[in-house]
Amino acid sequence: MKVLHVYAGNLFGGIESMLLALAGVPDSQSGLQHAFALCFDERLATELRALDQPAHLLGPVRMSRPVSAHTARRRFDEVLGAGFDAVICHAPWAQAIFGGVARRRGVPVVFWAHDRMTGRHWTERLARLVPPDLLICNSAFTQTTRAALYPTVRSVVVHPAARFTDPSRERRYLRMSLDTAHDAVVIVQASRCEPWKGHRLLLEALAMMRDVPGWTCWVVGGPQRPHEAAYVAELRETAARTGIDDRVRWLGHRPDVATLLAAADVYCQPNLEPEPFGLAFVEALAAGLPVVSVRQGGVCEIVDETCGVLTPPGDVTALAQTLTQLVTQTDRRRALGAAGPARRRAVADPLTQAQRLRETLQPLIASRSGAGPWERVG
Repeated sequence: MKVLHVYAGNLFGGIESMLLALAGVPDSQSGLQHAFALCFDERLATELRALDQPAHLLGPVRMSRPVSAHTARRRFDEVLGAGFDAVICHAPWAQAIFGGVARRRGVPVVFWAHDRMTGRHWTERLARLVPPDLLICNSAFTQTTRAALYPTVRSVVVHPAARFTDPSRERRYLRMSLDTAHDAVVIVQASRCEPWKGHRLLLEALAMMRDVPGWTCWVVGGPQRPHEAAYVAELRETAARTGIDDRVRWLGHRPDVATLLAAADVYCQPNLEPEPFGLAFVEALAAGLPVVSVRQGGVCEIVDETCGVLTPPGDVTALAQTLTQLVTQTDRRRALGAAGPARRRAVADPLTQAQRLRETLQPLIASRSGAGPWERVG
């Protein structure tokens, strides 16, 4: 089964990590042959080439420049000439621009929702004009919002695959390079620099833990857009104002996140808004870290009491108490971390999720081959 994934590719986050995880699964094991069409030749395209999975580059699209969209659609149509069983558009932007081209070619169109659907953003309003043949949701939580965009399209839940690497650098050496004591309890957050990811709440909780000895915090992730740079500057000012700046390391963008996670002790990301899924949580579990987050959104489908702690949304006191317990209670911290790898295999094993994707697409493709109608239900 040949599947073409369509995405912008100008940033790097959870969707990009998932696509790389799928690209790393051998065709012979999953029954899927993946191909990729991207508009921007950035980090995702570079890492796909490293996996011998070169992307079809459609050219940068700016909606303020209609000619760029027209050119990209023409190139996309040429790519489709190679023959694909299905096209999967990731994010409303890709669905709006390229979904109609695939439909005119008679190729089944799948929209993979990686975020809550509200129907209010301009990209969603445009995507609504191009309904897919199938809606894949990255979590049951995301699926509950489908009526805002595609209320009559058949929907299924497929958790994103998460890629896992075996870090090679020694824990002690890495900690030394980051001015972190070898016996410190490292609390790490690795995410996009967006306010809703909860960095400020984490800093507020850490400020309440000033008198708790032995912890250091690593903040991983650098700004990719101007408003993110301003946000990081505000966070650094908050750390200085609350007197914890000497215990926080601002690591910025790092290509070795898996290695950093393996050298840490606790993963904490207290989102202010529900996370649609949260591959960072899965990657932390794979590294053997207990996960601390808030009880809302897709993380509830990833983290249970065996491998982490979910606190009430916005409750900085509960967050500080939980982190204090994990810093001071070594046995509990290690027990939760030890359960992480098994939990990640149950939730987001790449081969399992690739096979799940193939099973999800099979009825759609069969229906286009005359094997029966594709029923559209809510």
